[in-house]
Amino acid sequence: MTDYIDIDPPGVMLKEDFLDDLGVRPGALAAAIKVDRAAIKAIIEGRRAITAEMALRFGLFFGTSAEFWLNLQKDYDLRQAKRERLAALRQQIKPFRAA
Repeated sequence: MTDYIDIDPPGVMLKEDFLDDLGVRPGALAAAIKVDRAAIKAIIEGRRAITAEMALRFGLFFGTSAEFWLNLQKDYDLRQAKRERLAALRQQIKPFRAA
C-alpha cells in the first residue's frame, strides 16, 4: 500500500489563506462575487468543488488566476482518487503493451 500525504480541500486554503488573512467574511465574498453564501460555505467545508466558473469569480475578486483555483481543486481530486481507487484500479486494468 502506498502512503499518501494528507491534503486539505481547497476550501481550507480559501478560508485560511485568503478570507481570514484579508479579513473578508464568507458572506461578504459571496455578495461580492454574486453567489449564494451556501455555495461559499460548502466550498470552505469541503462539500463542494471549485468549478471553472467559481475559479473565474475567485480569480477576479482576489487578483489571482482562475488556473490557480482550478489547480488546487484538480490536485485535491487526484490525490483523493489515488487514495480511494488506485489500488483497485491497478488490479482491474492492465497496461497496454505494444506488440
